[in-house]
Amino acid sequence: MNAQGPTGRPHPTGTTGQGGTPGTPRVLRTMNDRAALDLLLARGPLSRTRIGTLTGLSKPTASQLLARLEAAGLVVATGTTEGGPGPNAQLYAVNPAAAHAAGLDVRPEGIRAAVADITGRTVGEFALRTPGRRTARPVVDLVTEALDGATADAGLTRSEVHRLVIGTPGAFDPTTGRLRYASHLPGWHAPSLLDELAAALPMPVEYENDVNLVALAEQRLGAGRGHEDFVLLWNEDGLGAALVLGGRLHRGWTGGAGEVGFLPVPGAPLMRQVTRTNSGGYQELAGAQVVARLARSFGIAPVPEGSHPEVAAALIGRAAARFDARDAPAPSRHRGHADDAHEDLLRTYATGLATGLASLVSVLDPELIVLSGSVLAAGGEVLRSLVQAELRDLAAPRPRLVVGEVRGHPVLRGALESALAATRDEVFDTSRAP
Repeated sequence: MNAQGPTGRPHPTGTTGQGGTPGTPRVLRTMNDRAALDLLLARGPLSRTRIGTLTGLSKPTASQLLARLEAAGLVVATGTTEGGPGPNAQLYAVNPAAAHAAGLDVRPEGIRAAVADITGRTVGEFALRTPGRRTARPVVDLVTEALDGATADAGLTRSEVHRLVIGTPGAFDPTTGRLRYASHLPGWHAPSLLDELAAALPMPVEYENDVNLVALAEQRLGAGRGHEDFVLLWNEDGLGAALVLGGRLHRGWTGGAGEVGFLPVPGAPLMRQVTRTNSGGYQELAGAQVVARLARSFGIAPVPEGSHPEVAAALIGRAAARFDARDAPAPSRHRGHADDAHEDLLRTYATGLATGLASLVSVLDPELIVLSGSVLAAGGEVLRSLVQAELRDLAAPRPRLVVGEVRGHPVLRGALESALAATRDEVFDTSRAP
């Protein structure tokens, strides 16, 4: 999967930069080195014999490979096997200190940063709150403070980070370099911003839409594994989608593919000048901000206070807890008034979600839909089954719906995965060694 560079254009992350003619000893060594490193990442510490078995290399060749990688600082000896027949064997693992990558999750209320070592283990985190953000310090100062906080937590400095991926709402236009579809993110729309960030940060910096990063995390670590075509629907501050087609993110011409909150849908007024209002029909029908209003209309009380996503997640979670998941697709019976109201809330909200999804699946016909974000996660299996039942009635294609598996901070995890993929392609390319 590609990540966007400073201008929003894709950067290939699947190439190794190998020189030489295919099939020559140098290229074959490089390919074997990368295969061994990927195995060590996926399976943990392995012995020389096990690496040879999994790669098909002879014992002498596997020994030479490990010696080469150890000399390059890419693998380290971690101990020995125990309990098996014969003498204990030396175990090898990827050297965690070979490189570090960082990710940032940028939201109006703050920036969350993390640093991971080359194995993918998070070694430093930092959360920077930005209250009074409309009069806040320059974006460059906020980004560097958040990054420095995470690197300090990891015992590193900014200069020791190999690559940084920044996730934001919207997308940076590939022709102008300006952030689009995210008017609610003050300070990030100056035409010189990307140049200023490039001058302040010593490592390569890439920028990606936040929902796309969630899809990347699900594709590599969660519900999207093994699926070439899926849609991820995200519902937190805004309603958005990520489109994975043929195993790759589809971003569209300006990076706006997946901005489904602007989608005109039945049941919501036709909105115009949507980029000025930063909302659209689907957002007004099924965004987080409508849940409190729906709850009040059904007589549900109390309605908690907080941000729209916090309130929506609390209400949907409460309603799902009172709803029997076994009866979710069909009307339930023998309930009191309160349970009636909570079922009404869930069914109405599920219909709104399914209405927009019906347009997406009718065009894309994906294999899978992943429901993610705090609001959809709060509804869990109960909400998922209601949306699945509604979608069967509204659209001819019938993709399977699942709840996302990457929890905590999935935007940040996706940013780290994107940064790590590019970092490994560079650091693990032993053809550059003398």
